[in-house]
Order: sequence, then C-alpha cells, then structure tokens
Amino acid sequence: MLSYRASLDISRALAQAVARLLCAHRVRIGTRRGRRVLGCFAQALLLLQFMRQRAAVADLARDNAVSLSTTYRYLHEALDVLAAQAPDLPEIAAAAVTRGDERLLLVPHLVGGAPRHAHRHRPRPRP
Repeated sequence: MLSYRASLDISRALAQAVARLLCAHRVRIGTRRGRRVLGCFAQALLLLQFMRQRAAVADLARDNAVSLSTTYRYLHEALDVLAAQAPDLPEIAAAAVTRGDERLLLVPHLVGGAPRHAHRHRPRPRP
C-alpha cells in the first residue's frame, strides 16, 4: 500500500475552532482523556474533509485507521456539535430548499430527512 500526505484547503484556524467545540462537547458529556481513538483535532479534520472534499466515509475510516462504524459515529457527533451552534439551521435549510437554492449542502439528519443511523439498516448483499 502506498502512503501519501494530502492537503485540505481550509484554514488551520477553522480546524482548531471545530476542534475546540468538539473538546468542549467531550468535557460536557464526561469523556475521559485517552478514551477515544481520534483526538479532537483529528475528529475535526475528519469532519472537514468529509464536508469539503465530499470524501467517502470508507476512505475516511481507512485513512484514520478506525472502523467504519466509528467513523460514522464521529461524523454524526461532530455534525451534531456544529448543528448545536446554529439551532435555526433546519428552518434556514428548509427555506433554501423551498427557494430552490442550489448552493446549500444538506445533511439529512439535520433537516429532518433520513434517520441518523440509516447506514446500519441497509440490507446485506446476497452471495
């Protein structure tokens, strides 16, 4: 397997701001130090790479050496933390959809769409 470094076209300040939000969330819910596979900054980068580059979740899991289910859990947790910063986001997103705004990235569980853990309930492929 070939390893490589990649760059993400976001500012370090943005990644650090998201990481601070995630750290504050972990303190609020009582997560003890060293109990997570990824630190706050790595989880922030995971989210930002998912949002900015539309990276596949399987690729994110592989690149961060975590399981697919852990990657989904980290992404949903980080999205929830960001959504808490804008509690009126569902109404804004719904209004944008009504207007036909094409520049809005919708995350289904933030605007009342697909259930958060829909990936767990998909049918298994038959042999």
